[in-house]
Amino acid sequence: MPAAILGGTGIYNLPGVEVEAKEISNEYGIAQIFVGKGEHDDVVFLTRHGKDHSTPPHKVNYRANIKAIKDLGVKRIMSTYAVGSITADYPVSELAILRDFLDFTSGRESTFFDQIERSVGHVEMSEPFCPVMSQQLVQLADQHQIKVHDGATYVATNGPRFESPAEIRMYQQLGGHVVGMTCCPEVYLAGELGMSFGAVALPINLAAGLEDKITLVAGDIDEVRIGMVNLMIDVLRHTTDEDCTPPLLL
Repeated sequence: MPAAILGGTGIYNLPGVEVEAKEISNEYGIAQIFVGKGEHDDVVFLTRHGKDHSTPPHKVNYRANIKAIKDLGVKRIMSTYAVGSITADYPVSELAILRDFLDFTSGRESTFFDQIERSVGHVEMSEPFCPVMSQQLVQLADQHQIKVHDGATYVATNGPRFESPAEIRMYQQLGGHVVGMTCCPEVYLAGELGMSFGAVALPINLAAGLEDKITLVAGDIDEVRIGMVNLMIDVLRHTTDEDCTPPLLL
C-alpha cells in the first residue's frame, strides 16, 4: 500500500523523487495529487497550498484532499507544517515533532460525519498523532543530521492573518508550543477515514510579541527542508500499515 506526504509552505516537491500528477475528483471537490514512479511508487505527495502557493489556509479544500489520499489506498500520512514558535523550547529552523493540538479554527468544513451512520460519528483524539511514526522521527533524525524536539502542541489558527501578541500570550498559557494555520482539520479528518497521521513542524519565525517584528526565515533553511522531507520518507519506509493504529471511531 502507498503512504502519503502532505507538504506545507516551502514543500512543493519531493527532491529526488519522480512523480506523476493526477487530478482526483470526489464528492468534496478536486485534489491535485502526485504519485511516485519507479522505486518511489509507494509514495503519494500532496502540497496543500498548490505548487504555486496560491491557496490560503482558510480556503484549502481539506476534505477533498484527505478523501483523495484515502481513495488511493493510503493508510499512513506524514505531514509537515511551517509554523511560528511561541517558546524557546522549539527554536527556529529546528524541527518540532507534534503530539497534540489546540484548534482555534472556524468556518471550515471540518468533518466527514455530516450524519451519524451505524452509530459511528465521532473520532477519538487521545493520541491524534501516530506514536509509532513520531518515535521513528526521533530515532532517525540523527542519521539525517537534523535537530528535532519532541512533544510539541500545535495551536491551529484560522489565518491568513498572523496572531496578535495577546493571542500568543494566551496560547502560551494554554500549553501551546508552535502556531500554524493548517494542521486542523487535516489531522482529525484523516482519523475519521481510518488513517494514521504523523506530523513534524518547522518553525520559520518567532510569533508576535517575541521579537520587535516578525521575521520569516526563508532561503537559509532550504537545506533543513530537504532534510525534513528525506526524514519523512525514511519514516514511512521504516513503518508499515500494521505498525500504526489509527484513532478509534465511536
